[in-house]
Amino acid sequence: MRKPFIAGNWKMNNTVGESVKLARELLDAGSFKNKVLIAPPFTSLSEVSKIVKGTELLLGAQNMASVESGAHTGEISVLMLKDLDVNAVILGHSERRHIYGESNEIINTKVKLALHHGLDVILCVGETLEERESGNAEAVVKKQLVEGLKDVSPADIAKVVVAYEPVWAIGTGKTASPEDAQAIHLFIRNEVKAIYGEKEASELIIQYGGSVKPGNVVTLMAQEDIDGALVGGAALKAETFVPIMDFNK
Repeated sequence: MRKPFIAGNWKMNNTVGESVKLARELLDAGSFKNKVLIAPPFTSLSEVSKIVKGTELLLGAQNMASVESGAHTGEISVLMLKDLDVNAVILGHSERRHIYGESNEIINTKVKLALHHGLDVILCVGETLEERESGNAEAVVKKQLVEGLKDVSPADIAKVVVAYEPVWAIGTGKTASPEDAQAIHLFIRNEVKAIYGEKEASELIIQYGGSVKPGNVVTLMAQEDIDGALVGGAALKAETFVPIMDFNK
């Protein structure tokens, strides 16, 4: 039985004080019957780490560099994240792919580096509206998935969560229908089955990301292969995130 996993990606929002306040509000209000992670901006990780340490609220990072250290101005190393007790890192988010030009190869390097250092990974995949309308959604998702997981061992796949985030639904208010989302989630599970086997595929957590709100989370999560959510805007306030992280599947 796959335990639902809800992750809040705060993106480039919240000062340190605002981040600490929100983390405390979530700890006070949440039931934590589901697995829950928050990914504050890098500047807030240190202080939020102190707040969530020893609690059921997991700490995530929104990205990391593809190398451990060196002359990479502006980047954040996996070693720095580990130093702050970060549990997991979001990699391959559509904003990293489409705004900052990260390739599948770079994302794969990051995935392997994070796993090597013991961090869990949320690997994001998803198509643009143009790709969906041209009938290429599955091909795009397959390429991102296969190349993102290249050389990831069967032992390590257990530490990977896949987040399906249709690019056209992120921050737009549009949401894939539960049936459309389920179809891609099942496709992802079958692709993982082809690479790693039935056991690994059946245990894989696949999140949906794209304008998840309190009003649609239950319908989305009712789908057989949707195991959680990667939440953006609705994760920025306790009153909208708590109903999502506490939903009943």
